[in-house]
Amino acid sequence: MSLDQDLFIIIMNFLLETLQVLFMSLVYSLEALIRLFIPTRKKNVSGEIVLLTGAGSGIGRLMALEFARLGARLVLWDINEDGNKETALMIKETHGARAYTYTCDCSDREEVYRIANQVKREVGDITILINNAGIVTGKKFLESPDSLVEKSMEVNSLAHFWTYKAFLPAMIAANHGHLVSIASSAGLIGVNGLADYCASKFAAVGFAESMALELLAMGCDGVKTTIVCPFFINTGMFDGANTKWPRIMPILEPEYACRKIVDAVRKDQVYLYIPRSIYIAIAMKNLLPTKMGVLLGEYLGAFNFMAKFKGHGNKSK
Repeated sequence: MSLDQDLFIIIMNFLLETLQVLFMSLVYSLEALIRLFIPTRKKNVSGEIVLLTGAGSGIGRLMALEFARLGARLVLWDINEDGNKETALMIKETHGARAYTYTCDCSDREEVYRIANQVKREVGDITILINNAGIVTGKKFLESPDSLVEKSMEVNSLAHFWTYKAFLPAMIAANHGHLVSIASSAGLIGVNGLADYCASKFAAVGFAESMALELLAMGCDGVKTTIVCPFFINTGMFDGANTKWPRIMPILEPEYACRKIVDAVRKDQVYLYIPRSIYIAIAMKNLLPTKMGVLLGEYLGAFNFMAKFKGHGNKSK
C-alpha cells in the first residue's frame, strides 16, 4: 500500500470519527434537554439486595429505611453493633422486613473480605452496594494525630476498594448491579480545616469515576454507578460547621438528602451534587482565575466552614 493511500485512510478515519462524535454530541445534548422536561423513569429496587456501610446511624439509617420501604432486602454494616441492630429493629417495626446485620470495621481489609464471604453465604450476592461509612477528624492538618489521618483514608476511601473487590465480580458476571459512593462536596473542592477528609473524599470520587469507566470499557453496561457529593448534612457528624449564606449553601436536612440519593440511584444518575449550587461552584473553580476563585470562596465563607466545628468524635455517618 502506497504512502498516499495510507494518508488517505488516516484522513478518512479522522473525518468519520469526528463526524460520529459531533453527531452523538448532538444526540446526547438533545437527550439531556428532553430530560429537563420529561423525568427519568425510576427503576424498581424491590427484591434487590442492598448493602449499606455505616448503617447504624445518620444518613445510612435513613437510606436503609427508605430502601426497605421500596421492598429491597437490606444488609447492614457498621462498626457500632448497637446502632446497627437498632436500625434493623426500626426496619422490622416500620416495614415488617428483616434486615441482616453485621458488625464490621470497614477500614480492616481482611475483616471486610471475611464478612463479605459470610454475607454471600447467608444472604446472597449483593446487587446494590452503598459505601456510606465515613469519619471526620475536623482538625487543622498539623494538629491532626497521624492515627486519625490514616483512619480517615482507610474508612473514607480504602474501604471502597475492599468492598468493590468483594462484591463487584458477581455484579460483572451477572451484568447487573449498582455501585453507590457517598462522597462529599469536600471531594471536589478543598476546604480549610478538612485536609485529610478532603484527601480521602477526593480519592473516593476519583476511584468511583475510574471504576465507572473501567466497567464501560469492558462492556459491562448493566452495572451502574452513582457518585454523591453533598454539602454538610445535619446528622451530627459535622456538628458546629457553619455556612455564611444558608440560602445558597444550606446545611442539608438528612431526610431531604436521603430522598435525593435514593431517587438518584433509582434513576441511574451518575453524579448527584446537593445543593445545586455545588454545580456552579465546581464550574467557577475550573473556569475562573485562581485569585478570583479564592476571593469568591472567602466571600461565600468557605474559609470558615469549620471554625466552630464540634462534631461527635469519629462516629460513622
